[in-house]
Amino acid sequence: MTDAVIPPGRPAARVTPGPEGERAHLVLAPNPSAMTLDGTNTWVLAEPGARRAVVVDPGPLDEGHLRRVADVVERAGRRVAYTLLTHGHADHAAGAARFAELTGSPVLALDPALRLGDEGLAAGQSLTVDGLDLVVVPTPGHTSDSLSFLLPAEAAVLTGDTVLGRGTTVVSHPDGRLGDYLDSLRRLRALTVDDGVRTVLPGHGPVVRDAQGVIDYYLVHRATRLAQVETAVEDGLRTPAQVVARVYADVDPAVLPAAELSVRAQLDYLRERGLI
Repeated sequence: MTDAVIPPGRPAARVTPGPEGERAHLVLAPNPSAMTLDGTNTWVLAEPGARRAVVVDPGPLDEGHLRRVADVVERAGRRVAYTLLTHGHADHAAGAARFAELTGSPVLALDPALRLGDEGLAAGQSLTVDGLDLVVVPTPGHTSDSLSFLLPAEAAVLTGDTVLGRGTTVVSHPDGRLGDYLDSLRRLRALTVDDGVRTVLPGHGPVVRDAQGVIDYYLVHRATRLAQVETAVEDGLRTPAQVVARVYADVDPAVLPAAELSVRAQLDYLRERGLI
């Protein structure tokens, strides 16, 4: 989900399905919209020469898409060891149960309600599949169950909806919380310093080659929006709809309902800190 804000001076790049580095393959779901950009990015991950793969976010319940993902794995002579979910929104997770039927793979997620099998995912957990190493990074804020996955061998991080390839994401109030989201952005930025992460493999939009740059933009963007919301309240605007009309006047009308969720999250954040 996105409020469709494109950073100034940054062209709207296109998604390129197919191989991304040596270990990642992007399959684009056919669900484009103002909220999902080009569609949901499903990631197939495997070590070169491995017999097993990991699939991240099988996407919506679209039979054709799910079979295309399974075919990418099968054509490489592999089977799916695990299906992982970055979070539970339908455009990422609704197809997980059917994909599990097609591939026989367990579904791992932070939220127990989304799991199929005995295993879940936890902060800091490492997964190794035929030499492919992934580290679970907790990134709540967009939703309370949002996770990212560090892929050290590619100096990359899969971010789901926490950081997008184009535009900025919504804080899905009341489940999503702005304080958590800001902490998650800082956690991801630390990966660019401490773990050498250079690339963002997002849940929507094209791959981002400057991980630190886009995360810094997100932090500045959030600070700017928060200041605008605070000023709007100081000027006497009280309802989320009133604040949206002023602060988000520059966004596509199709995403204004999402913008209102972010405004509600920002108002809660300001109230909790006694700033309004």
